[in-house]
Amino acid sequence: MKYTIGYDIGSSSVKAALLDTETGKCLATAISPSQEMPMQAPVAGWAEQDPEMWWKEIQNATKKLQQQHSFKGDAVAAIGIAYQMHGLVCVDAAQQVLRPSIIWCDSRAVEIGNEAFNSLGQNWSLQYLLNSPGNFTASKLRWVQQYEPEVYKKIHKIMLPGDFIAMRLTGEAATTVSGLSEGIFWDFSGRQVSQVLLKHYNIDESLLSAIVPTFGVQGRVTPEAAALLGLAPGIPVTYRAGDQPNNAFSLNVLQPGEAATTAGTSGVVYAVHDHIAFDQQSRVNTFVHVNDTPEAARNGVLMCLNGTGILNSWLRQVSGNLAYDEMNALAAKAPAGARGLHIYPFGNGAERILANKDTGAVFTDINFNIHSREHLLRAGQEGIVFALKYGMDIMTDMGLDIHRVRAGKANMFLSPLFREVFANTANVVIELYNTDGAQGAARAAGIGAGLYTEKEAFRGMECLATIEPDAALQQQYGEIYQGWLNGLQNIIK
Repeated sequence: MKYTIGYDIGSSSVKAALLDTETGKCLATAISPSQEMPMQAPVAGWAEQDPEMWWKEIQNATKKLQQQHSFKGDAVAAIGIAYQMHGLVCVDAAQQVLRPSIIWCDSRAVEIGNEAFNSLGQNWSLQYLLNSPGNFTASKLRWVQQYEPEVYKKIHKIMLPGDFIAMRLTGEAATTVSGLSEGIFWDFSGRQVSQVLLKHYNIDESLLSAIVPTFGVQGRVTPEAAALLGLAPGIPVTYRAGDQPNNAFSLNVLQPGEAATTAGTSGVVYAVHDHIAFDQQSRVNTFVHVNDTPEAARNGVLMCLNGTGILNSWLRQVSGNLAYDEMNALAAKAPAGARGLHIYPFGNGAERILANKDTGAVFTDINFNIHSREHLLRAGQEGIVFALKYGMDIMTDMGLDIHRVRAGKANMFLSPLFREVFANTANVVIELYNTDGAQGAARAAGIGAGLYTEKEAFRGMECLATIEPDAALQQQYGEIYQGWLNGLQNIIK
């Protein structure tokens, strides 16, 4: 029997999955640590993590897999990696980390990206990068260059979080075209690294890692890494992708017109298309999708809401640390619209859908005489959905037509109320599947290793539920959303 292993490196935890390559069944899953990984914010608006912590939790998660399902290290045929997007890891010539990773929700480089957007020209940026340089990896590197010059001088290679884990596994620094696009280093028109952006930021191209294919042998596990993981040396790493392109792959969202969504640490809607598309304000972003080729372009438009899981976690704390299913049940007791209470879930750094404004979370129309914990919990779930709908409206204005979305049955999608509000506010059919990012990375690893075809990769994946919008509920939630939207206009003036 042959297996593949998929790792999903998030900012909250590392997930791992063990897949049977013959049946497509997931045999074991593991999460490490059991509590959320720490995130440092030495200055308001910053967010950093130690990359070596991710590597340690990879080791812990692998051991948990082995405890759940006994397998020999040499039975693993390939490894796939998914990872939190837009982070910056800097290493020296000895592959040692030079500073904590500046991760996805860190806001320090917003002004640097805005300046570049204007200096390079908004039309040029959107035509060639399909995005503003914004608060992405390239702008974060520019921040290090400007404010930590001694660190910058020591940098041998910069990489994304998944590139770092791949380097720890294989000893080789590499990245992908999809990864370069998420860092806003990629020229879509020329299908190459953007020399114009590098020149503007005064970044030497030698700092970028070598490009490897998204699917294919990217390196092999070293004896040192194998010893730490309990695996065999020489296992190929055959796939890597950012968490949202990978989430889309996990749900078999690969062709134009298909869309995926997730509501975990962040809330995301990700839609695939085959043409050049961008938002004039770069409030949603276009990246190279995992199955893009020169012959058949595949791009993914991503809208991201930072304040999703963190709002739900905060509500849990202030509600007495209830279990999430208890919170969902309580929220469902409150009426639709939470009797006028609105929550705007923008309390986790600058929000791209608000043109990189950091408004903080806002609660409006609280009435101490009528609102209770149930109303607060419901308004939280509705507020997350409404913010996602706001982003989807931007995507619609770009010409994307989203009527059906796929999601893993996890996180906020475990809440029947959340599913109801989402389907009827966005007027979409929701399909829920028994998969997650780690399983997706494991399936993709098999493609990269040539063990099976793309079509065969999704054996063993099942649709667990389908939620259809209801005409009466659509009207009801449409009116509630309009009230929420009116309030948003006052917040972002």
